[in-house]
Amino acid sequence: MSEMKRPETMERITTPALAQAFIAEQLKELKAQIGDKKVLLALSGGVDSSVVAALLIKAIGNQLTCVHVNHGLLRKGEPEQVIKVFREEMGANLIYVDAVDRFLDKLAGVDDPERKRKIIGAEFIDVFAEEARKLDGVEFLAQGTIYPDILESKGIKSHHNVGGLPEDLKFELVEPVKFLYKDEVRVVGKELGLPDNMVYRQPFPGPGLGVRCVGAITRDRLEAVRESDAILREEFEKAGLAGKVWQYFTVVPDFKSTGITDGQRTYDWPVVIRAVNTVDAVTAEVAELDFQLMKHLVARITTEVKGVNRVLWDITPKPSGTIEWE
Repeated sequence: MSEMKRPETMERITTPALAQAFIAEQLKELKAQIGDKKVLLALSGGVDSSVVAALLIKAIGNQLTCVHVNHGLLRKGEPEQVIKVFREEMGANLIYVDAVDRFLDKLAGVDDPERKRKIIGAEFIDVFAEEARKLDGVEFLAQGTIYPDILESKGIKSHHNVGGLPEDLKFELVEPVKFLYKDEVRVVGKELGLPDNMVYRQPFPGPGLGVRCVGAITRDRLEAVRESDAILREEFEKAGLAGKVWQYFTVVPDFKSTGITDGQRTYDWPVVIRAVNTVDAVTAEVAELDFQLMKHLVARITTEVKGVNRVLWDITPKPSGTIEWE
């Protein structure tokens, strides 16, 4: 385990200069480790895998192949952003896999949160393994493992990094940010030129919106989650809350209530808004929001999101509630 322990002499990366020094050192180490061989990376669009991708593009260029799996549970605009940043702007060798139908068909009728997580995780590995088998000469697997992952789970990161590949796909690991904390990864990402909304992306569960579409996932309710979440993020950005509130998102539970839309009686879903502040995610306090902003969000969500007639606010701290609903 000594090699998986952060060196005691390692300085915290808090400034652009320290990030540049880290990048320079990693580029040397990556070139030495990989040589002229090929590397495969599951690129989710989250900050960890994105920073690893940017480092490897700088170090080895088209020896890297990135695989971005769209399982239909990402936030609005995220697959498009991954393609734009990495394929169009950075020139990455990027394979985009549209697996939306495949995932949602497997999840149909499944309402148990743990079963949902297992299906999403297993299907992700199956899709990634299928893409890996199409490629020749890959000897390395890059992962966005960061130091808290090592401390919590012996280095195995469960969903968008691939810890459980089949026996015929055993690669040597490349983990350039494994000794960094999340705030350090963000500083490095900024220096690598990644966009702010990727570098400062909020914590996002591995199963994505699948755990915010509470109960059995349906396509229409999933769209209600995605659209209401996009409105919430847009309005928080406009209100200057994007960097001040730790995490905020919407949930659409699997029940309906009576309402009135355009003078007509409706029987539609509620959207639940969750906004919390925390230091370590072990405990969390509810963010206090301006009431005018809250009213504006209600107006936009009930007007613009199909199938929704009510907005609720979750004001439960952790404990007794968890941050996510599932």
